[in-house]
Amino acid sequence: MQEHPGLAHGPIYLDYNATTPVDPQVVAAMLPYLQTQFGNPSSAHAYGRSAHEAVVQARRQVSDLLGCAPDEIIFTGGGSESDNLAIRGLALGPARRGKHLITQATEHPAVLNACAALRRLHDFEITILPVDSYGQISLADLEAALRDDTLLVSIMHANNETGTLLPLPAIAEIVHRRGALLHSDAAQAVGKLRVRPRELGVDLLTVAGHKLYAPKGIGALYVRRGLEQLLEPVIYGGGQEHGLRAGTENVAGIVALGKACELAAASLPQSEERLRHLRDYLHALLERALPGRVHLNGHPSERLPNTLNVSIDGIVGEELLAATPGLASSTGSACHEGSTEPSPVLTAMRVPRERALAALRLTVGRWTDEAQLEQAARLIIEASR
Repeated sequence: MQEHPGLAHGPIYLDYNATTPVDPQVVAAMLPYLQTQFGNPSSAHAYGRSAHEAVVQARRQVSDLLGCAPDEIIFTGGGSESDNLAIRGLALGPARRGKHLITQATEHPAVLNACAALRRLHDFEITILPVDSYGQISLADLEAALRDDTLLVSIMHANNETGTLLPLPAIAEIVHRRGALLHSDAAQAVGKLRVRPRELGVDLLTVAGHKLYAPKGIGALYVRRGLEQLLEPVIYGGGQEHGLRAGTENVAGIVALGKACELAAASLPQSEERLRHLRDYLHALLERALPGRVHLNGHPSERLPNTLNVSIDGIVGEELLAATPGLASSTGSACHEGSTEPSPVLTAMRVPRERALAALRLTVGRWTDEAQLEQAARLIIEASR
């Protein structure tokens, strides 16, 4: 694959879970809607019809990747907005089943803070399930936490720091047996794995464009058909997006997300195998050079194919990255970057403080190759010694 123009002269980029470079094919698809195809999709004239048709096509491209119907896709302003529409939308909508929500300790801040706001402002009760040392919840804990008034369970598909996958089909069976609904933030998984909401058993599922080579500021929420009537809008106004997300559509962003999903669908599962190979190659390079000092954080097999979170004995992650300007990576979620405290995710997994502070999150992507990983490993190994 041709080198990405944004990566040609910079440091080695191993922070694909924070954000992905926009694919040049995605840029080419969206450019006309920033230049000549400027119409409002709600307008009846030719300019409007062109924009409307582009939105329709993009909705179909997203639904094709997820294996769902186009009318089950709601376009949003990003992953966090999708999480809020799912959680607050259902909690404040007309469902009125109860005021109890369940989530888990290593969720994205958009989920945890949406739940906290419902508790603070609307007297909801929130149960936060603990995770084990791999970052997975106990199904027995989930079963015990469910109540007759549980409205929604929100459990992510894959953790953004460790890559740990959660067993969504088993979770869905338990949740639905008790009459509750299941939302999953799948922002990190979509495009890297086969993600089909119906196969997973989820009722609502979050997609974030900038995690799969589309721009920032565009996302989507899968809403199982019929549930859109139970959601309170995230933005009030006109009738766009089933009336759930008012405002003139971001046509260029929507087109970009559609194209990104089309590219992802065309490359799976080969891209998944390639990412897994690169992830494991980097891990092997580090372990071979630093025997006994490299510790994996997260599940050894049930994790994203591109994500390697390791702690290296004798280092502080932030200090190592500061000493290696030739490497663009992170110690954890971009939402917590720069903090002097250990990652909340690793803390919830009961990783000892010293080891948590030594963590590096190294995530590969579309433009990563073995030569880059060999150079990145050299930089990390030299700084570690």
